[in-house]
Amino acid sequence: MKFLIILVYLFIQTNNYQMNLEKTKHKQEIILDCNYTFEEAIKGIEIPNSISKQLTLISVEYYSFDDRLHKGQLVVNKKAAKDIEEIFNFIKESKFPIDKVIPAVKFNWDDDASMNDNNTVAFNYRKVKGSKVLSAHSYGMAIDINPLQNPHIKGKVIQPDKGKYNVNASGTIIRDSKLVKEFVKRGWQWGGRWKSSKDYQHFEKKN
Repeated sequence: MKFLIILVYLFIQTNNYQMNLEKTKHKQEIILDCNYTFEEAIKGIEIPNSISKQLTLISVEYYSFDDRLHKGQLVVNKKAAKDIEEIFNFIKESKFPIDKVIPAVKFNWDDDASMNDNNTVAFNYRKVKGSKVLSAHSYGMAIDINPLQNPHIKGKVIQPDKGKYNVNASGTIIRDSKLVKEFVKRGWQWGGRWKSSKDYQHFEKKN
């Protein structure tokens, strides 16, 4: 009888060990959201050489809304690369959820498509909506984070149109949050502090 009890005990202990091992392995696995080369990440759009030579491709890790660790990529200005890498280290350590981080090339450089997919993106060679002025994104000196949780709001117009700003929702960027402070202390401006409109997803830095 004692021998049987010992066998059962050993079986349970072994089973628990294997389960914990699988859980640890599961936690350590990194989900790869994209894996572009720099050339692939900027193809399909005409970019002046004076700008393209300022750009670089970086990889970042973050926890998504599935509580799993993901790896994505951003095309950014070389001047902004260190800032963004440091900020994403903070994002990872604090487990601030980021849906996905994929270069705009996946969306054929369509900003609306990228926003509607709740994609976090930096470089996109485009003009400010309703303007002839190049966006800070065109220089890789701006980043939009979780657009569905942090939409651009001007009057009754919300972009993306399915976006909803709720300060209590996970993945939402709020005034005086640690994430905003991480950007601001590095010289970045947050669109959530603009007066004529609120672009909660948007951070930019003067080139």
